Amino acid sequence: MPAPTQLPPRDLWIGGEWRPATGGATYVSRNPVDDTPITEIADAQPEDVDAAVRAARTAYEQSGWRELGGAERGRVLFAAADAIARDAEYLSALETLEVGKLYKDGLFGDLPAAVATFRYYAGFADKLYGTTVQLPDYAGRHRLNYTLREPLGVVGAITPWNNPIVVAGWKIAPALAAGNAIVVKPPEDAALSLLRLAEILHEAGVPAGIFNVVPGLGETAGAALAAHPGLDKLSFTGSPEVGALMQHHAGGQFRKVTLELGGKNPQIVFPDADLDGAMPFIAAGNFLHQGQVCAAGTRVYVHDSLVDDVVERLAAHAQGITLGDPFDDAVGMGPVINEAALTKIMGYVDGGSAEGATLVTGGKRQDREGWFVEPTVFRGSQDLAIARDEIFGPVATVIPFSTPDEAIELANDTHFGLNAIVYTESLNLAQRAARELQVGNVWINAFGIPDLTTPWGGRAGSGLGRELGPAGIEAYTEEKTVQMMF
Repeated sequence: MPAPTQLPPRDLWIGGEWRPATGGATYVSRNPVDDTPITEIADAQPEDVDAAVRAARTAYEQSGWRELGGAERGRVLFAAADAIARDAEYLSALETLEVGKLYKDGLFGDLPAAVATFRYYAGFADKLYGTTVQLPDYAGRHRLNYTLREPLGVVGAITPWNNPIVVAGWKIAPALAAGNAIVVKPPEDAALSLLRLAEILHEAGVPAGIFNVVPGLGETAGAALAAHPGLDKLSFTGSPEVGALMQHHAGGQFRKVTLELGGKNPQIVFPDADLDGAMPFIAAGNFLHQGQVCAAGTRVYVHDSLVDDVVERLAAHAQGITLGDPFDDAVGMGPVINEAALTKIMGYVDGGSAEGATLVTGGKRQDREGWFVEPTVFRGSQDLAIARDEIFGPVATVIPFSTPDEAIELANDTHFGLNAIVYTESLNLAQRAARELQVGNVWINAFGIPDLTTPWGGRAGSGLGRELGPAGIEAYTEEKTVQMMF
């Protein structure tokens, strides 16, 4: 699949129409393969964000979307899902062009997941049930209490660049299914697929103003959306540093917030693990999408009896990865997102060696155009920065342990708490680890895309709230209690 030559509109999508940013402001989206410009995209200013939120509020109150009924909203979202599936090759190519992720990973992983998310919440739109409670009579009269689930109103969503349409879908599909209006600030490094999604949703029948997209820089468009008093909920996926600001904005205005803030996730290889079956998952947990995955398992804790074997196998896997054009089916890793990311990653790699970690393989920037970093494997210890900080790059640190107690203690020794991956053939040990690991999600003998039917989210420094599953749509509703005497 070659890079796309036809791009979607690059303006703001507000109130059902394309419009330029105030003053004609734009920024340049660049291809991480060679740092060449792709296109100029409208750079939303605070006035534009305000216009989008106002358009969303008007549409929420006047378009009839929330009154349409869940089944009808579901039909619109089913149509949108079909259109996403129809355009999967194009959407995946847009994301590969901007982000550098492998085209085949997008086409066979991200896009099917996005389609499934829209279909799941389309089917959920008419299943937001309340509850009833029959109470004893009071003062000679009958009583009945029941609850309603109602949409929140206007939602603001700030989405990440690493999996643009997938993670955006986790927010957009349930918000729309529940009857809300939404304003999305896509990542400045990866806005094109979300701009195409605006056209898709409009074609599918989402009313003008119910869905709005305001691309722009984080410090302008993102900050303006997060602080806007017209939002009823803010959903953010990104770094913990920016997430703290999101919580400040949301908390100060007493509105709901969901934060997914990444992690420094452990993989634990117990002595009875099936290494032949585990190694592909261990490697994917470090090198999938150049390590630019919130769920990446870059702290690899391995039992003393297996550590040499795992290090050797993981290094061999890293050495077998071909770096290059992500549109090439023979390539196993593309570039990282930009120069700033590369500089950060290389700082950690150099720091790991300086702190005393053993560099097993990789550790270099490739001598070529673009932002290519070799898949890297260290052998180290818990106290190193490479073992404690979220690097967001293809850097694995293998750390030995002696007992299950030590492994779980090491895994929990972090301020993050998104997910963990456990490899063992012991049912008892797997269940013990699942209970004692202080994370929001545990994989056992596997690693991959979160299942959309079950909740996803973290603890502590990895965020607040849950996305996906029933919890993912309930988070876009308010529960109202009605108390009746008759």
